[in-house]
Amino acid sequence: MKDKDAAAVARGERMINEDLLQKQKKKRLTAHEVCDIQARVVPLHDGEASWTRHFSQADIVIEAVFEEIGVKHAVLKAIEDVIPTHCVFASNTSAIPIGQIAAGSKRPERVIGMHYFSPVPAMPLLEIILHSGTAPEVAAVAMEVGSRQGKTPIFVKDVAGFYVNRCLGPFMSEVTALVEEGVDLLLIDKAMKDFGFPVGPITLTDQVGLDISAHVGSFMAKSDLGVRMTGGNNEVIPMMVKKGWLGKKAGKGFFLYEDDKKGKKGGGGGKARPLNPEVLAFLKPFQKVTEESRKITAEDIQSRIISR
Repeated sequence: MKDKDAAAVARGERMINEDLLQKQKKKRLTAHEVCDIQARVVPLHDGEASWTRHFSQADIVIEAVFEEIGVKHAVLKAIEDVIPTHCVFASNTSAIPIGQIAAGSKRPERVIGMHYFSPVPAMPLLEIILHSGTAPEVAAVAMEVGSRQGKTPIFVKDVAGFYVNRCLGPFMSEVTALVEEGVDLLLIDKAMKDFGFPVGPITLTDQVGLDISAHVGSFMAKSDLGVRMTGGNNEVIPMMVKKGWLGKKAGKGFFLYEDDKKGKKGGGGGKARPLNPEVLAFLKPFQKVTEESRKITAEDIQSRIISR
């Protein structure tokens, strides 16, 4: 596992360890199995010369850097200078076409997409995205790795939004429209959880990160989905990003996560997190509350969002 510096890679290690200990607590793993997995994690960062030795033996590298093609190409180039020629380079991109990422590769046939979903330890789905030049054996490697990870891998086309975000983009457009109509954020989340979703869309946005949501939303708005991507003000989330409300990773988004930053589990065990009062005040000027919008029920919310 490699990140830009010691602090960043330590955060990754901490997340792995916390997840393993939770599984041990729930008796899904034994103490021996937890120690065995922890012993196989090798934390590395850019400041350590030894990272190149470790990566020179890799069979597959899964990249999950920021959603910007220049950053993706820079990482791809740095990794390709080190990895063996047979190594598969998989990108965990949410929206960037895999063909566009592969265009910056010396071995485009070894490039593939492996898109995981948040929270990654809990979400079973894995999108495997092939561009037009991906070699068949590379697709087989991605399927094998995803299956070994306990995921449910599906092969999808290299089109805007792949599979999930082509569904989620219109879904979130309707959520934005409901927020603009002044519908209570907690009611939106509760309605969708009651419908059967593991988390509500407001919580999901915080978990994924508002910066990622803004990037994907902007990309999907320019895609081939037409009227399905209309509804609500698409500038609200980017404006929240500029204010530093990035969601859980920043300690605040639609909800507050200050307890997490102090190392406590403030929202664990089903305890409700408080909404961010700064966000509620920020949203007010954008909201157009009417007599009709005041009457919106949980069933209305479910029907509108799901029909998208």
